[in-house]
Amino acid sequence: MLPSLSSIAARLRLKHIRLLVAIDDEGSILKAAKQVALSQPGATKALQEIEEALGAQLFLRTNRGLEPNELGHCVIRYARLIYTDLGHLREDMAGILEGHGGRVAIGMIMGAVPSTTQVIARLQAKQPTMSVKIVEDTSERLLQLLDDGRLDLAVCRTSISHRSDAYDAVAVREEELAVVGHVDNPFVRARALSLLDLASSPWVAFSANMPMHRYLEREFHDHGLPFPRGVVETTSAFVTLSLIDRNARMLALMATDVADFFRRAGMLSILPLRLRTRSDPYFLVRRRDRTLSPAAQMLVEEFSGGALEAAVRSEDEGSAWRSEAVPTA
Repeated sequence: MLPSLSSIAARLRLKHIRLLVAIDDEGSILKAAKQVALSQPGATKALQEIEEALGAQLFLRTNRGLEPNELGHCVIRYARLIYTDLGHLREDMAGILEGHGGRVAIGMIMGAVPSTTQVIARLQAKQPTMSVKIVEDTSERLLQLLDDGRLDLAVCRTSISHRSDAYDAVAVREEELAVVGHVDNPFVRARALSLLDLASSPWVAFSANMPMHRYLEREFHDHGLPFPRGVVETTSAFVTLSLIDRNARMLALMATDVADFFRRAGMLSILPLRLRTRSDPYFLVRRRDRTLSPAAQMLVEEFSGGALEAAVRSEDEGSAWRSEAVPTA
């Protein structure tokens, strides 16, 4: 039986975390010992302490050195996360002491990338030594990272969560949608265009469980048209662009901000089609039960020119942050 959490926490030391990472890097106890400034017998003893603290064997001893078993891979993964977090702790402390705010980690859905990176660029112009980590992913994944403490903030939607009351959210932007295609798509210069004209075209869309896919389905349904067959599903903007580049007839549904960015770069065109479907707005989201770091507070303030500063620090019901469920992502 695995030891209790309190038992593990009482027996594991930071030197054990360093040693686990070093063993994974070096593949041998001797090289790992040198990396963490231990003797080989000292490293061997420390490894024994780790396995005793966790109540399981983590490595196979072979003539090629130490090889982690399945449990070992799991423990090493978390050891790296802990060691990385210690590095982030040091960065935050240094930032506070030096007055530039340290480090902030923010996630964003694809549709929010253009507007959010603009905010980050403004902040970095003011705080050039601030460290910023950016993750682009789906709302579901971003909220998971927010829950795990891997992100300070996320620009996404929370209604996909069964625990939407765990978050506070401030509306950032309404999201409009556009149909995009190759720069030489035959429909680009059409004077009048309907969805019926596009029904037989090949489409690339978000995965079936994603809101952008549902928006496209809704658009076809509202026009009384069957959803296209043979749709290529992906959550990657790069894959979407690559498919459009290779097929002049390929179409996709995109947030207008993203489509405009790629259009200006000459990578795609926006078709002259007015859609009935509108996407839900996205929000700046944080966990209700966590205090924001100085760097995260700076970023929040940059989103609204300082107007949210009081809201971030307030727990009052009148805060600009809202805790009720917000629309789908």
